[in-house]
Order: sequence, then C-alpha cells, then structure tokens
Amino acid sequence: MVRHMPQGFRSDPALPGIFQALADPTRLAVVERLSVAPASASELAKPFAMALPSFMQHMGVLERAGIVTSHKSGRTRTYQLAPGALRLAAAWLAEFRNHWERALDQLEHFLITTNPTPGPSADDPTPRKERT
Repeated sequence: MVRHMPQGFRSDPALPGIFQALADPTRLAVVERLSVAPASASELAKPFAMALPSFMQHMGVLERAGIVTSHKSGRTRTYQLAPGALRLAAAWLAEFRNHWERALDQLEHFLITTNPTPGPSADDPTPRKERT
C-alpha cells in the first residue's frame, strides 16, 4: 500500500498516544467533562460503573498522553485539560483535511475535464446534484 503524506509533513511522535487515549469511550467522556471545568477524580469517576482504582488507570493514560494534568491538595486530586496535546491532534487532523480536500478537488477537476457531462436539458426537470 502506498501512503501519500502531505508534502513536508512529519507527524509528532506523541500523536499515536493521544489518539489511543481518546479512542476509549470512558476517557473521551472524561475529556468532554473536563472541557467544562476542572474536577476531582472522585467527581469524574461518579458516572462510571467501575471501581476507583480502575478509573484511575484511565486517568493515568490521559495524563501520560499529555491530555490532562493533575494536582493534589490534601487528599483530593484535581484534573484539568492540558490543551497542548489536543491542539497537536487538531493540527494534525486539519493538515490531513486540507490534504484530502485538495486531492479530491484535483480528482473532481480531472473527472470533469476528461469526461464532461452534459448539463440538464430543457426537457429534463431533474436538477443536477451540487457538491456540498
């Protein structure tokens, strides 16, 4: 299989860990919750039917991926989003979106110029589909 990467594009070695961390539904829900405000580990764990030690393993994955940070005050550990990892993932997705949009635009241009389709005739009431 030949992979076509955007010209000059190098992915950050942290990206696989970021996407792997976000691929789990529990961790993704935690990230969504933390987008509202920081929260304690026990508050974050409440909606999930799992023991706190199991939940804390999820938090460890998010922290190692750089998606969240935590600080401890007394017996309470509070988590918050660390936007750098999410910005990195967003930039990677944006680069590939631009790359594939350009490739699809080139394909569309090629198909139109090599195989022009006639426009709708006056007798044909069916409108042509427009690209969205």
